[in-house]
Amino acid sequence: MKRLGLWASLVLAIAAFGYLYRAVIDKLVYDWANDGNYSHGFLIVPIAAYLVWERRKRLAETPIEPSVFGLVLLVGSLTTLTAGILGAELFLSRVSMIGVVAGAVLFTTGWRVLRLLAFPLAFLLLMVPIPAIIFNQIAFPLQLLASRGAELTLSTFEIPVLREGNVIVLANTSLEVAEACSGIRSLISLVTLAIVYGYFTDDRLWARVVLTLAAVPVAVLANAVRVAGTGVAAHYYGPEAAEGFFHTFSGWMLFVVAFVMLFAIQKLLGVGSAAGRSRDMRVAEV
Repeated sequence: MKRLGLWASLVLAIAAFGYLYRAVIDKLVYDWANDGNYSHGFLIVPIAAYLVWERRKRLAETPIEPSVFGLVLLVGSLTTLTAGILGAELFLSRVSMIGVVAGAVLFTTGWRVLRLLAFPLAFLLLMVPIPAIIFNQIAFPLQLLASRGAELTLSTFEIPVLREGNVIVLANTSLEVAEACSGIRSLISLVTLAIVYGYFTDDRLWARVVLTLAAVPVAVLANAVRVAGTGVAAHYYGPEAAEGFFHTFSGWMLFVVAFVMLFAIQKLLGVGSAAGRSRDMRVAEV
């Protein structure tokens, strides 16, 4: 009977949630569909749902102990939603969705269930676009970093080059490292991929954290190589080499190469751990 009441409450809660957040969800899906930096957002909810389903046995065995602190979290999240709507701040409105879900879980099932669902709920944060003020603070330095890396690489190949900010001037053309070429798109996607890949391939928390952090320099390095490669191609084959199919194909190749680098890092972490366990076993035997 207790479980039946829980399911009824869940259905009502989902209906109320959908009605309350319908405008926020519509705009969020629109951003996923029209902003290439966040197109991975379509995958976040299904993956989070799978992570919950993966815990179904432990959830069924966990006693239900409702907590009044969930009501506090609910009220706080709804207040955040109100502030976001009144202040036209999408980030606050979107983050409040996760707070409402967490509060509902805590209020109806308790702390033990919330702890089990902590990772899937935290994973949902990846579906929320970064606030524009923070996005711009990240994107522009990445543009400059990519253009500097390209300048250094082109100079190494003895190709005449002049850099003015994020514009690379070659003998036959000029290349602008625009926001789309800053690497922030691949950075966001690669961090998401690293979190998922680490979760499914390694049960050590520290290894998962290292893999996720490693995605940042990997994405930056891969994008710098891409921009430099575009400059080399534009020097030898003309400005057409920096546009169209080559430009799109190089973006896909960048992501593939970056993933291979993450794969190699994960394997190295595994080898290091295996070596450590082997040493411990030999010491124990002695």
